[in-house]
Amino acid sequence: MNEPPPAPASHQPLRPLWVCRIDAYPWPCADARLHLTAEFRGRTLALTLFLATHYVEALGDLHTIDPELGAPPDSRVLYERFLGWVPVRRHE
Repeated sequence: MNEPPPAPASHQPLRPLWVCRIDAYPWPCADARLHLTAEFRGRTLALTLFLATHYVEALGDLHTIDPELGAPPDSRVLYERFLGWVPVRRHE
């Protein structure tokens, strides 16, 4: 299976904080989402699996961060951030 190229280096996640390396917005930032949408065009399931993998990694990372940096996000909020924006095709 061909792996899509990674998002431009400027919009990769900075772990363990999971913010964009360039704009410091929560990753995937708007630019990363645009890139991912283009790279996975027509392969929504692959995009969903890619983001779900990152969601699980982020959930683990963000729950191990020093509590003085702030409470980890709620898993539902994190789910919406990583997967809530992916277009869903309904088959009837």
